Amino acid sequence: MARILVGGIQHETNTFAPSLAQLADFERGGSRPPLLRGPQLPLRVKGLNLPISGFIEQALQAGHEIVPSIWGAAAPSAHVTEHAFESMAGEIVASARSERFDAVYLCLHGAMVTEHLEDGEGELLRRVREAVGKDCPVVASLDFHTNNTPLMVSASDALVVYRTYPHIDMAATGQRTARYLDTLMREGRKPAVAFAQIPFLIPLNWQCTTTEPMSSLIALSESLESSEVDSVSLSAGFPAADIYHCGASVLAYGRSQRAVDRAVQQLSAAIVEAEGAFDGRLYEPAEAVEEAMRLSGAASRPVVIADTQDNPGAGGDSDTTGILRALVELDAQSAALGIMVDAQAAEAAHRAGVGAELTLSLGGKSGIEGDSPFEATFKVEALGDGNFEGTGPMYRASQMTLGLMACLSIRGVRVVVGSRKAQLADQSIYRHVGIEPTKQRLLVNKSSVHFRADFEPIAEAILVCVAPGPMVADPAALPWTRLRPGLRIKPNGRPFSA
Repeated sequence: MARILVGGIQHETNTFAPSLAQLADFERGGSRPPLLRGPQLPLRVKGLNLPISGFIEQALQAGHEIVPSIWGAAAPSAHVTEHAFESMAGEIVASARSERFDAVYLCLHGAMVTEHLEDGEGELLRRVREAVGKDCPVVASLDFHTNNTPLMVSASDALVVYRTYPHIDMAATGQRTARYLDTLMREGRKPAVAFAQIPFLIPLNWQCTTTEPMSSLIALSESLESSEVDSVSLSAGFPAADIYHCGASVLAYGRSQRAVDRAVQQLSAAIVEAEGAFDGRLYEPAEAVEEAMRLSGAASRPVVIADTQDNPGAGGDSDTTGILRALVELDAQSAALGIMVDAQAAEAAHRAGVGAELTLSLGGKSGIEGDSPFEATFKVEALGDGNFEGTGPMYRASQMTLGLMACLSIRGVRVVVGSRKAQLADQSIYRHVGIEPTKQRLLVNKSSVHFRADFEPIAEAILVCVAPGPMVADPAALPWTRLRPGLRIKPNGRPFSA
């Protein structure tokens, strides 16, 4: 039996986004539990689709003792404040120094940028390594969008990455990490490691692992594991972080340096060979609505539009109005959109009550160029307190706490209004305010890919729309300043030059 310290910080940082991540954002929670410490940590995450949940479950089954430190997650946004990072990292490092542990597990994202650090996870791993010494195994689970860095690799014994996007295998990744840590401890060895960075940025929408080319590349990564290669991970990177080590990468761990080197070379070559396939059709708002209306005419299932550039799972504030305007102006019927985050509008709807009509300036408060509030009169169709349980593959069993919510309607379009950010990646969000998603002709989800896990089975078609927002779908359109020289800023795009 081993004593394993567990903890972590999860944040995906869009350095082009409008809002910083404060400590209060980690403490508040939302689609994830609020900041957890000590004994409450394993109790509150039990059964959830989270890496730390899977790790704890697997480690306990193996007979190990879990010593919980602190774990927190905040919705993607701009940089994590220095105060927030130092507060949480300080607690984890203090725990690591407090006594002797046989191993350390950290549940991380891998794309956290702070006000004072480009590589938040690398620095946290470095500090933990310094606290526990070189002989204590330190492992971490990472998001599929991790921007892996040399420091993250050198400061840890193993990094294990999700294999799905939408991320339906988060808990399973924690379990894989626990099993690999158990192997390393039992055998008392340091694994051979190989690491390579991919020479181009992969746009977020085309990182989806249910479509090509990523589905075949993930299958290849799994097939490369063998008796000599323990673990192979492909990370697609988070292409909205203006940092030197932004981008996709490949990692392998095993018993033979030659074998892990060969696995990384083979997978890297396959990714580069597929470079041109990492692209797809992007629609302007009016184009998306017109095409969705055309497709829905003969459809028995809803057509889903991804409002990808206002994705709150990638740093958006979930309040831009570009597609809402197009829906209303083009007279779309049986259409629903969510989540429009506007706490003032939600509160006004609750004061007015169901059936009331309200004139509002809805959304558009993030200062995004080309966006503004949508001023109109809406009818209050339904109200919700924002407390409900997720039912889809991503959020199943998660206790959602989205603040006051309402369904506001205007000329055949219904808008899910909420007070806190969460990707519309679960049908339960619509149902909480009285909208049955399967009976709509059009659904507009503020999400890039995660919504596919729960909505692909009910969708006639899926269109990707580029209304104004901070998560720019084409990375070549971003004002890069800090990438490593030579990195292609999109598939087959121009190399970055400082």
